[in-house]
Amino acid sequence: MELSALTAISPVDGRYRTQLHHLDQYFSEYALIRYRILVEMEYFIALSEKKFFTLKPAQVKSLRDIYQQFTVDKANEIKNLERITNHDVKAVEYYIKRELETIKLGNLKEWIHFGLTSQDVNNTAIPLSWKEALENEYLPFVSTLVLELKKLARNWAGVPMLARTHGQPASPTLLGKEIMVFAERLEQQLALLHRIPYSCKFGGATGNFNAHVAAFPKFDWIRFANDFCGNKLGLQRQQFTTQIEHYDNLAAHLDGMKRVNVILIDFCRDIWTYVSFEYFKQKLKKGEVGSSAMPHKVNPIDFENAEGNLGLANAIFEHLSAKLPISRLQRDLTDSTVLRNIGVPFAHTILSLKSIEKGLGKLILNESKIREDLDQNWAVVAEAIQTILRRENYPNPYEALKELTRGADNISQKTIHKFINGLKISARLKKELKAITPHNYTGTSPRF
Repeated sequence: MELSALTAISPVDGRYRTQLHHLDQYFSEYALIRYRILVEMEYFIALSEKKFFTLKPAQVKSLRDIYQQFTVDKANEIKNLERITNHDVKAVEYYIKRELETIKLGNLKEWIHFGLTSQDVNNTAIPLSWKEALENEYLPFVSTLVLELKKLARNWAGVPMLARTHGQPASPTLLGKEIMVFAERLEQQLALLHRIPYSCKFGGATGNFNAHVAAFPKFDWIRFANDFCGNKLGLQRQQFTTQIEHYDNLAAHLDGMKRVNVILIDFCRDIWTYVSFEYFKQKLKKGEVGSSAMPHKVNPIDFENAEGNLGLANAIFEHLSAKLPISRLQRDLTDSTVLRNIGVPFAHTILSLKSIEKGLGKLILNESKIREDLDQNWAVVAEAIQTILRRENYPNPYEALKELTRGADNISQKTIHKFINGLKISARLKKELKAITPHNYTGTSPRF
């Protein structure tokens, strides 16, 4: 069958293609080829700037047009060359040399890929595409999600809610504060991600500029490469390498994204549970079906879809971050094949973020149900009562409240007030204790 959204093996390129197609500019085979050409062209131009040969401004523009105006048809030309060379980067080199002939720079074509090995191209092209994908797609999306969570937290800042520890009723909290828990966690992980450099390798066959130095022994190749990677590409060049990049910083990015995803899984499960408690209802969309058998169902499918895709993304992130920093001696090829899958967990993560965004937009706060749960769980004020009694040096208050409430059914306001009335304490203190309710026993937290 012809490849289409219906025949694709991966749902990233099939079922979810319409939501993720924009990522092909970073992670497709076409994108990898384009980024390789970008590196080769900018390296070629950088050599001219160091007077190895001379280029006119119009020629520089023509050279940049080779990658700036690169098309899928041009990528297919390179794939046809690859069938002959059986080497993807060499096919790119031959293609560029052919393009130089077209723009009348054929006399300079042997400066293309000068002194380089394929990993000098791959280990700059892939980090550059990764950098642009994170900065253009992922980081803004997560940052926007944090802002949305903060907005919801402020909207719900005054909504008291029964907390649950070990799944059991516990000291009440504020719904807004519970949303802020996730906003803070995500914000902290974003701060860590921003601190990780985008690293690259650029130093010849085994990292020592052997061929470069053999050809031009007096030229400062280290300084040149540091400047090229840092100022031209915006990448941090690793100084001591084998044939390939260490991938340690890339692994740190992957692990950082994995931690963000773990937080989001935690969030999705909490929201799913609040929906099951009926603390949230969900907006209906005309024509949608919640169940093929049960007409009444409105399922929290967006948070379920997000959770599933986040887990899948993390499984691949885990393999990539554990595998990539390991290579036999100066190089083996295991990094090459797994790196081609780097866009897969990224895509599943973006898909999850879209699902969470959609799910949040459907939530409708059901305050009456939240209040009902608080009214039915007066036992949670026992902590407050025994703590105030401790303050007053009342004998064994914890034990007294434990005897009253632990495992008991139907602890109501009446039960609690009857207990307070039986205490040998002042009327002032009884009034203070009776003023505590599940609705106002919510403590304090920083402003948000």
